Amino acid sequence: MHPDAAPHQAPEARPGPLTVSHSVIVEMVRVAALEAPGVLKVSRGGPLPWLAGSPVRARVSDGRVSVRVWVVARPGYKLQPLAAQVRQAIGATVERLLGLELGEVTVVVDGVGGWHK
Repeated sequence: MHPDAAPHQAPEARPGPLTVSHSVIVEMVRVAALEAPGVLKVSRGGPLPWLAGSPVRARVSDGRVSVRVWVVARPGYKLQPLAAQVRQAIGATVERLLGLELGEVTVVVDGVGGWHK
């Protein structure tokens, strides 16, 4: 190789489209909702929450992710700001971490927990 010649560089690989499974979207939404300080758990409220179904529903349509998430709030937190924090955390996760476009986010506060001593 001639001393003035630049070393051969491989061409940059171009990223292809990312496919994210439904279960990954649901889990990332669940984890994002738990990041809001006033969320005690991502769950349906009531005595038998597992009978009500999954606390996270996600749907991808026309390249946009729409989410419905049920949470149980910690006592003493104002619910409207809490719901806004959950929406913001989910939006950041969907757009930045998953690289998907955010559609509608519905937050259902389905209970307040932690009252028992």
